Amino acid sequence: MEVTELRKIAQDTRMMREASAAFLLAAAVLGLFVLLPKPAPPRVVSVAVPAATSTPDAFSNVPITAKAAIVYDLVTHKVLYAKNDRAQLPLASLTKLITMYAAFKEFSSSTPITIPSNVLGLSEPHAFTPGQVLPLDTLSRLTLTGSLNDGAAAIAEATAARESRSIHATAAAVAQALNLDQTFALNGNGLDLSTAISGGYGSAHDLAILAGAFAALEPGVASATTHPYATGTDLAGQQFTIKNTDHFVENIPGLLLSKTGYTDLAGGNLVLVLDVGVQHPIAIVVLGSTEKARFTDAMALLDATFAHFAGVKSL
Repeated sequence: MEVTELRKIAQDTRMMREASAAFLLAAAVLGLFVLLPKPAPPRVVSVAVPAATSTPDAFSNVPITAKAAIVYDLVTHKVLYAKNDRAQLPLASLTKLITMYAAFKEFSSSTPITIPSNVLGLSEPHAFTPGQVLPLDTLSRLTLTGSLNDGAAAIAEATAARESRSIHATAAAVAQALNLDQTFALNGNGLDLSTAISGGYGSAHDLAILAGAFAALEPGVASATTHPYATGTDLAGQQFTIKNTDHFVENIPGLLLSKTGYTDLAGGNLVLVLDVGVQHPIAIVVLGSTEKARFTDAMALLDATFAHFAGVKSL
């Protein structure tokens, strides 16, 4: 064969080999790609977005005449409603709760308390005469229910004498024990000392805590204040029937304690402790209202409280 033809055959052979090698390389790459594991599809995470909800504010439109007020949850220690709840105001007969708390921390319920002679000059309401002796339990029931000034004075003096300190110092010890920053008392009944000085001062917040503490300490005595009348007998056998100064107690479900207060300096005050559920007490305090409006203020807050726990704006 000629040289030219041999060169052409060699060139054709080389091209065939190169094509075969390229084919084999492509096949190998394709086979490797097929054999490799396929990547997992991206994971889609489903996030649940809660529906927008809002709890109705049952206290938003409550009309209150009082200078200060509070609705306080005694279980969760949360303030459900507040109006000037830290303002220090005259307490009037709510001061008697300080007197009773101090007494039951010092004495047993059967401790005899003698009515002293200096109670004769106290203003009404009062029910006793000097020299009468009543068990602390009985005297406190009558005193708190009828807001009796002579009974409160007798208990305050007996407690102070037992502790060898003044009535003011005895009240200060109660305030310190319960962390009542705005509370102090100059006498045991809350009567005004003058046209400018009250017998006791405190805030709505402090009184809510105090009332809850006393209701827990002496539930039997507190319960006496939830009835239209309280009855009791002194150690000589004389019987007493005292009318409640809160005329609405029969209209309040779950009531555990009620205490009124009124003087010229204080205006109308009222504290209620009631159950809104099973062992779920709350306190409602109204300070600096009027003699009549303290009750309508408290009832408005009471209705709002029940609506709050029912999860509605109003009942």
